[in-house]
Amino acid sequence: MDIIEEGFLEIVRQIDELKSKEESASSRILEGKDVLLERMGKLSVPVAKSAGINLLVRAKIDSMGGLYDKVYTEEKMLVLGKTEPLPYRPDDASKPVTNQFCVLSEDGMFYEFMYSADEHITDSYKQELTADEAVSIYGLDIMYMLYKALEQYLTEEKELVMALERTIAFVFEDIGMKEQ
Repeated sequence: MDIIEEGFLEIVRQIDELKSKEESASSRILEGKDVLLERMGKLSVPVAKSAGINLLVRAKIDSMGGLYDKVYTEEKMLVLGKTEPLPYRPDDASKPVTNQFCVLSEDGMFYEFMYSADEHITDSYKQELTADEAVSIYGLDIMYMLYKALEQYLTEEKELVMALERTIAFVFEDIGMKEQ
């Protein structure tokens, strides 16, 4: 019985030790979250360039609520998060913010996109964010969203390459040619 108790106590001791190490490692990661996010942003530039979207900069609103004369950003962006909008835009206190997003641009920088709309026009304000500001405003969810965007992009690239390989095999086999 003593051997069983000793073994049990040793397991409990090891669990406590691992918990202590886990808490220490977690706090170190959280201390460096802005550095990690900044690095992730820089490494994600190729994905933002090819999988990002062009965001609406401004558009006129017709009487039915439709948009026309739309202008989009030249650079593509990955939308990473959304937050409760500020009461007004930093560039114009007369414009209330209707939507507020954190994005990663194809230049590897984080930006905050704020949209305002009235009955005639929708327009936006783009403000650069440091990685620390992005995490402070949008939380750690933006790190997860960036990770998931990269993971999804990788999966789609693998599927595309596999489809191309099957097509090549089918075409060249069908015409009697083998891949060299």
